[in-house]
Amino acid sequence: MPSGENLVFGTRAVMESITSGRDVDKLLIHKEQNNDLTKELVSLARERNIPISRVPGEKLNRITRKNHQGVIAFLSVVNFAKLGNVVQNCYDAGKDPLILILDGITDVRNFGAIARTAECAGADAIVIPAKGGAQIGPDAMKTSAGALNYIPVCREDYFPNTVSFLQQSGLRVIACTEKTEDPLYGGGPLTGPLALIMGSEEDGISEDLLKAADECRAIPMGGEIASLNVSVATAVVLYEIVRQRQ
Repeated sequence: MPSGENLVFGTRAVMESITSGRDVDKLLIHKEQNNDLTKELVSLARERNIPISRVPGEKLNRITRKNHQGVIAFLSVVNFAKLGNVVQNCYDAGKDPLILILDGITDVRNFGAIARTAECAGADAIVIPAKGGAQIGPDAMKTSAGALNYIPVCREDYFPNTVSFLQQSGLRVIACTEKTEDPLYGGGPLTGPLALIMGSEEDGISEDLLKAADECRAIPMGGEIASLNVSVATAVVLYEIVRQRQ
């Protein structure tokens, strides 16, 4: 059951939360609700790039039995940053950006662990999809050991466009995948402005992102199990980048 601290329900209450500047992780609206006020809410949410899901009433009732009026919003525990601002701030500070892109990672505990490692490794931002990513609520904050208070999180609509933007901004985009023979170690330097793509354990990195990346790297495996937990794999790659940068 979600925490009441990050839950807002009722059409006007949700609209007020959005217009007041609160970042919304996701918005649930009854699938058959389409009155004028709901249309106004949907338009407002789309302007703010807030993910919207149309769901049956039973799902809304499972979340809260209070008078939700067919609308429930999950507030984010972080304020989303603009990726362009993060990259520009890095360059202005004379620093090579290190951006982490998470493709299809939905498990909150994995996301929190990744955020903790990324912050410790000095990554400059984590990029998540507008839809299909882990919910950034109190559980994510707890699992990150508070790291989400310090590392910027950017929410992007379409990752191929995000990759293209980063490449045009001077970053080399590397996908970590088992679908390559190019090794993480000894496969060329991991220095300079970088963006690292990590995919889910179930589906890996989507094909369009693999094609868009400048190169792919694989973590060597010597055991019978052919994959690592994604948070562990992310730590391995990030700290190889740290090692080479130092």
